[in-house]
Amino acid sequence: MTPSLSSEALAQVFTSARTFNKFTDQAVSDATLRELYELVKWAPTSMNAQPARLVFVKSAEAKARLKPALAAGNADKTMAAPVCVIVAMDSQFQSHITEQFKAFDARPMFDGNATLAQTTAFRGSSMQGAYLILAARSLGLDCGPMSGFDNAAVDKEFFADGRFKSNFLINIGYGDASGNYPRGPRLGFEAVCQVL
Repeated sequence: MTPSLSSEALAQVFTSARTFNKFTDQAVSDATLRELYELVKWAPTSMNAQPARLVFVKSAEAKARLKPALAAGNADKTMAAPVCVIVAMDSQFQSHITEQFKAFDARPMFDGNATLAQTTAFRGSSMQGAYLILAARSLGLDCGPMSGFDNAAVDKEFFADGRFKSNFLINIGYGDASGNYPRGPRLGFEAVCQVL
């Protein structure tokens, strides 16, 4: 039986973790980004489809390309963050599924049903983006996930061939708590859950 994580680990990843709007100027190395992905890739997706595609926007030039697509309230904090991750989805993820999922040939299922393929890509990439947040926190990084951007503009700038589609953004780095808002309340078990 696998033991529970320590209360300290749970606090780091969940109960004490915050959404950060400001980060210190400490850089996030490319080696750390690789380490981050090495954790994310092991988390489950439907049929092991792994539809997420990640663009780590670090350089001033890449940030300048991203900035016009950001909502006004997200622009300055994203330009100041060490890294902004574009969490995107591969609209043709099934082209790799025969190598990733060995139970049966699932590719025709997605090739013949565009709605199923789009739903699977969106759901899976959303899950993988959430895993990225948990993995980043596990490595001592802080995160600021965001909507508040023009998907079409991001896709035109970063995914011109149309295959990848942006889902959401995550600023990552080493958080500066001076930019945090008061923590909002969470819904209780009774409001959210049923045990049948």
